[in-house]
Amino acid sequence: MKKHILILSIALCSFSVNFAQDYSTGIGLRAGFSNGLTIKHFTGEKTALEGLFASRWRGAEFTLLYEIHNRAFQKERLNWYYGIGGHIGFWNGSYANWGDPGTSYTVVGIDGILGSEYNFVEAPFNISIDWKPAFNIIGYTGFWGDGGALSIRYIF
Repeated sequence: MKKHILILSIALCSFSVNFAQDYSTGIGLRAGFSNGLTIKHFTGEKTALEGLFASRWRGAEFTLLYEIHNRAFQKERLNWYYGIGGHIGFWNGSYANWGDPGTSYTVVGIDGILGSEYNFVEAPFNISIDWKPAFNIIGYTGFWGDGGALSIRYIF
């Protein structure tokens, strides 16, 4: 009986090692149509919260995403992820090609995210590329499909 418990324990430990993330928190820069900061923290083996602060049209947007990560192509340190979240943003219409000059906009909406990331072995950094479509529910309403970006994070 002790032998079976030992074998089961070793099997469970190896299972969790195979699916454990390569880092717990990452913070870095995000560049795309909007530029800003990103911080990602794993709350579970495959789940993470990611906070984004982005600037565009002389305004700002704050986004919080819940993400689910999985190994991509069975390659070590290469992951793909998807998720959902929400945002709040503030812009001056004088600097946006879609806005009315002199009008300030406050928007609230929902976001999706689909991306891939690679965690380097040689240094504590990762790089990710994603697409983050959004839909503004309040304020200047509508779909925004240009939320893709490249992020580089210091991971620990």
